[in-house]
Amino acid sequence: MKFTHIAVCMAAASVAFPAMAETWDMPMAYSGSNFHSVTGAEFAQCVTTGTGGEIEITTHPGGSLFAGADIKRAIQTGQVQIGERLLSGHQNEDALFGFDSIPFLVGSFDEHDLLWQAAEGPIRELLEGQNLHLIYSVPWPPQGLYFNQEVTSVADMEGIRFRSYNNATNRLAELTGMLPVTIEAAEISQAFATGVASSMVSSGATGYDRRVWESLSHFYEVDAWLPRNYIMVNGDTWAATSEANQNVINACAELAEYAGTWRAREYTGFTLAGLAAGGMTVEPAGDALMEELRAIGETMTAEWLEAAGEEGQAIIDAFREAAAAAE
Repeated sequence: MKFTHIAVCMAAASVAFPAMAETWDMPMAYSGSNFHSVTGAEFAQCVTTGTGGEIEITTHPGGSLFAGADIKRAIQTGQVQIGERLLSGHQNEDALFGFDSIPFLVGSFDEHDLLWQAAEGPIRELLEGQNLHLIYSVPWPPQGLYFNQEVTSVADMEGIRFRSYNNATNRLAELTGMLPVTIEAAEISQAFATGVASSMVSSGATGYDRRVWESLSHFYEVDAWLPRNYIMVNGDTWAATSEANQNVINACAELAEYAGTWRAREYTGFTLAGLAAGGMTVEPAGDALMEELRAIGETMTAEWLEAAGEEGQAIIDAFREAAAAAE
C-alpha cells in the first residue's frame, strides 16, 4: 500500500476550493451489512471527503436501485456513474469474465491473487472497450456448497433446485444433475424460505448475511473458486473527471481494495462459525464427493478454455507459471 500517496492525494483534495458538486449513484447487489457493501460505503465516503464534496458518492446496497444483473448495463449506458458487479455473471458477453469462476483452479486467497495478477490486464482492457473503467476489485471468500440435507456424493444432488447466478453455477448444476434456478443475491432468503431453491454454491459470507440456517442445514467446504466483485465507473464520466479528482478516487480505491481483501480473509472463519452457531453442519466435503467434483471441475475448465480461446489460455498459463514459481 502506498499510504503516503493516499495521504498526499487526500490532503491536496481537502484544501481545494470546491467546484460544482456532482452526485454519483453507486448501485450494489449485496446487503448493506455484507463486507463488500461496507467497503463500498467507506470508499464512497473517502471520495466524498477527499474531493472536498466535488464528487459525492451515494451507495445503494441490496439491489435497491438496480438488480445485480442490471448494474453493469446501467453503468455502461450512463444511467448511473459508478457501481459494483460480479462480472462472472456476464460470461455470456465474453468468456474472460468467467476466469474467476473456474471450479477448483484455485482454492485459496494466495492462489487467487496470482490468478488475478494474470487476468487484471486483460479484464481492464475488455472493460475499457465496453465504456467501463475499473476502479477496484475485491474477492469473495472460497465458495462452498449449501444444502438442506446431507450430501455425500454427486448422486445425492439429483433433482435438487440449485441457485444459479452465472454460467459456471448453471453448468455446475447441469453436471451434477441439479436444477438451476436464477436467483439474485437480494432474493436468496426468500427463495430458500419458499422452496424456490434449496441449494447453492457461495461463500460463508453470503450465507451468514442472509441467515440461511433458517432454511438450510449443511455447508460443505469445497473451496470451489473465489469470484470477484468489481467497482466500475462509466468511461465517459471518468474521462470528464478532473485529474485531481481521479487521483483521489484512485487513492481511495487502493485503500478500499486492500481493506476489502483483508475483510474477505478475516470474514471467512467468522462467517463459517456463524453458520455453525445458527445450527448448520459446517464441514469439509468427503473425499469421494471431492473426487467427483474435481472431475467436474476439469470438464468445466476445458470448456472455459475452449470458449475463452488464446486470451484465456494465456491467463491460465501465466497463473500456472507464477504458481509453480511460488512453490
